[in-house]
Amino acid sequence: MQNISILGCGWLGLPLAETLIDKHYNVKGSTTQTEKLPVLDAVGIDAFLVNITSESINTEFLNADILIILITSKDHEAFKRLIKFIEISSIKKVIFISSTSVYPNTNAVVTESSPNSDSPLVGIEELFRQNTAFETTIIRFGGLFGYQRKPGNFIRAHNTIPNPEGFINLIHQDDCIQILIGIIEKNIWNQTFNACADSHPKRADFYTKEMAKVGRLHPILDPDSDNVYKIVSPKKLISALNYTFKYSNLMDY
Repeated sequence: MQNISILGCGWLGLPLAETLIDKHYNVKGSTTQTEKLPVLDAVGIDAFLVNITSESINTEFLNADILIILITSKDHEAFKRLIKFIEISSIKKVIFISSTSVYPNTNAVVTESSPNSDSPLVGIEELFRQNTAFETTIIRFGGLFGYQRKPGNFIRAHNTIPNPEGFINLIHQDDCIQILIGIIEKNIWNQTFNACADSHPKRADFYTKEMAKVGRLHPILDPDSDNVYKIVSPKKLISALNYTFKYSNLMDY
């Protein structure tokens, strides 16, 4: 059975680790907070304190077959240093979690071959993509939601929905986990995938519905918005994994 290290056992990394453990993978997980170590230990994760801004990374944490990077840092130099540690470790496969924010708003459908914005994530993706010491698959997740992350709470400023005529690109935690497991089990490497639900309702319709669920009724649709947007296509991912989203129709969520 493969050994998997998860860099960042937070909102997504912790339940991912628990699912992998249930599938009998050996899982190491990291946190930057000492008080969270017992939380990881309690569910069977071999827990480590890891901060990529440090001058060194615990070599035992990197003693694994696969590394899943689930942190939100955009520190280019820290990732360069992390990669040097990966190069001298046993890790041969990496999943790097990126974001659909790398695409500019073009008021059109975007795919993995669409132009990127001037985003720090693009440069960090390239660090992994160009490295030949290990194989990397990059997953560009849409907006994350599910369980305690309720979309009805995403809109805060003055209860006003900006870009109401735009479209959403979201993905549920459950789908994120199954996609990551699918990449591992199908052994799909050296690829870049968009990952978001394959439905894209208008922001006005979706957020009005979701805000009502948390008791926030009658939101204002910003009349002065430019209504800029992008529609992120997950077709490449669906084809590669033969994947069916658990939460496909976001208006039924």
